[in-house]
Amino acid sequence: MSGTSMDGIDAALVRLSGTAERPQVQLRAFVTIPYPYAIRERLLRVAGGAPTTTGEISRLDFLLGELFADAALRVCRRAGVSTKRLSVIGSHGQTIYHEGQPARSARSRMRGSFASLRMSSVAARPCTLQIASAAVIAEKVGVPVVADFRSADFAAGGQGAPLVPMADYLLLRDENLGSVALNIGGIANVTMIPAGARPGDVMGFDTGPGNMVIDALMRHITRGRQACDSGGRTAERGTVIEPMLAEMLRFPFFRARPPKSAGREQFGSEFVKHYFLRRRGVRPNDLLRTATELTARSIADALAQFAFSKARIHRLIVSGGGAHNRFLVYRLRELLPQLSVALSDEFGLPVDAKEAMAFALLADRTMHHLPGNLPSVTGARRPVILGAITQPEDHPRRRLAY
Repeated sequence: MSGTSMDGIDAALVRLSGTAERPQVQLRAFVTIPYPYAIRERLLRVAGGAPTTTGEISRLDFLLGELFADAALRVCRRAGVSTKRLSVIGSHGQTIYHEGQPARSARSRMRGSFASLRMSSVAARPCTLQIASAAVIAEKVGVPVVADFRSADFAAGGQGAPLVPMADYLLLRDENLGSVALNIGGIANVTMIPAGARPGDVMGFDTGPGNMVIDALMRHITRGRQACDSGGRTAERGTVIEPMLAEMLRFPFFRARPPKSAGREQFGSEFVKHYFLRRRGVRPNDLLRTATELTARSIADALAQFAFSKARIHRLIVSGGGAHNRFLVYRLRELLPQLSVALSDEFGLPVDAKEAMAFALLADRTMHHLPGNLPSVTGARRPVILGAITQPEDHPRRRLAY
């Protein structure tokens, strides 16, 4: 998969065993392949709402199919595993547009989003688009591919996101401890799993920006020389601009009740320009400190508003690229002193590989005709089988995990 940060492709080779309700996952190998600079810039322009063409989107779809296939082949080589031993590839693809809530009008849309696209009330409905041609992946690797995971949930009235909470529920639930799984990618999302939870007890939603605003600022400040604030060291030397932070926290997305999902449409380039780049004479360290505080505070506020009143929570399990931001994790510990904070590595789910591992698990559920969404998370009317299967003609039938 590749997330909203759009920095590259994560590929995890996973051995699945156990039962459908108690799966066991073993990570055999993991690779991250950075996008070439020119391709990343093209993706950022398209996902950022810049004028484009259907031809450009189609070319990127097939080009990313090649890159995703290469990532699958590379992770197999890393583990010394033949592709003939693979049962299925789960490809989330690259999101270039995601709108979990319908845009009722241009005015109401701009109150909750900075997306450049205007839609009439007649045409308005939720929609999403991930690219990276599954047919290209299946042809090049010779393995069945499950892709287009989000559309079935949309069709059932959901927001198509987040989907990782199903994996969180299956892999992290505990009979005695309430858990919140926090993934900090470009967007931050949480899964709340009460002690002894059943599927309908799980709550999950996007809390707002994860690394997206921080990374965009870092690229702007360094003129593209640095893509992220490594370890949060730059932000740590700054001071929060409190009036600016208070203004951002009034952004309507933060007050909206779950289910809710977000992307570049809310927290992309227009958000950064509006709140950060229009200011003059402000130290870069202070801007980054404020952006980092926005991520930490919006996560803590979301849990206080929507999670802690629902169940007793004992621990916060952090994954995603933001888990490497030492200062951000430190701020979460300060803001949430009532929780024990651990990285997902401690639960056999390496922070960088966890989401890719989750889509391997979701793909396996699809092949077993098992639902992959949690309606209590996405808002769908019912559980649905996720994804479309592309089956190469000469792939041998293999016994699946369950």
